Amino acid sequence: LFPKPVTWLPSFLSLSWKYSAYIFPACYILADTFFVSRGLGTQGLAALNLALPIVSLVMGTGMMLGMGGAIQYAVHRGRDGGEQAGAIFTNTLFLALAAALVYVASGLFLSRPLTLLLGADQQVFAMTHTYLKVILLFSPAFILNHTLLAFVRNDGAPQLASLAMLVGSLSNVLLDYLFIFPLDMGIFGAVLATGIAPVISMAILLLHRLRRRNGFHLVRTRLHWKTARATCSLGFPSLINELSSGIVMRVFNTLMLSLLGNVGVAAYGIVANLALMALALFTGVNQGVQPLVSLAHGRGDAAGVRTLCRMALVRGFAAGSTRL
Repeated sequence: LFPKPVTWLPSFLSLSWKYSAYIFPACYILADTFFVSRGLGTQGLAALNLALPIVSLVMGTGMMLGMGGAIQYAVHRGRDGGEQAGAIFTNTLFLALAAALVYVASGLFLSRPLTLLLGADQQVFAMTHTYLKVILLFSPAFILNHTLLAFVRNDGAPQLASLAMLVGSLSNVLLDYLFIFPLDMGIFGAVLATGIAPVISMAILLLHRLRRRNGFHLVRTRLHWKTARATCSLGFPSLINELSSGIVMRVFNTLMLSLLGNVGVAAYGIVANLALMALALFTGVNQGVQPLVSLAHGRGDAAGVRTLCRMALVRGFAAGSTRL
């Protein structure tokens, strides 16, 4: 799976193609956007868009911890065969559960103030509050799913990680239709479908453990602050990438509310979600090259790291050019 530097090119092209399936998680919110607009109209779409900054924060936290932990795992795998894999994975889960606890507590006790802070008025307050609260209560599923995806991908099973993302996204689409139209569950149905999707994805990722091919496992250990700091530091760019989208949405939502009201927010929400789909392609390039770069760094292969980075830049530029 991880070849010598002279064969980086075919391996990079193969792996980055598989990892481009990272676009599928972006379909979670896009599916909600489509079905909410059809079933609940402008007010439902406005409520969804107002809640998206918090969704970006939850997703970004999962990506930060997953990427940070998985990078350390891949580096150690290249350096010493992964002797510290169990401790790294367990420490990452400690952080993931701690973050999830904070978000769940926020959903239980702070969802109403957060809804007001996001700018929801009387017309869309109830729907925005419902969407926001359920997303926060499902935050453990989102965070753990991103964590497991990163570790399984870096453990030499990119096909399984891509399959989990694909099935999770398709299940979200199917459940959105089922809950909003035949069952008439409204905005709660849309967010419930989104919350169930990562649970289904994690169920597929468990096949990696059942097949006994995983190089990481839970071990008896305490939280190592050095490892925790490294996890957050290495994964912080992923959080910033997601959080920046949420901040931009928050600013534009405020402007649209003052200029055009909920109709303006709904219209902007469609454009913003399409932009997130385009950005997911670049995130896919990042996710595709990351395991190889981490492994090359762990082996001390500086030339391989530079080669892979150049390939990633070319692929990212090519993806951007197709969007023009």
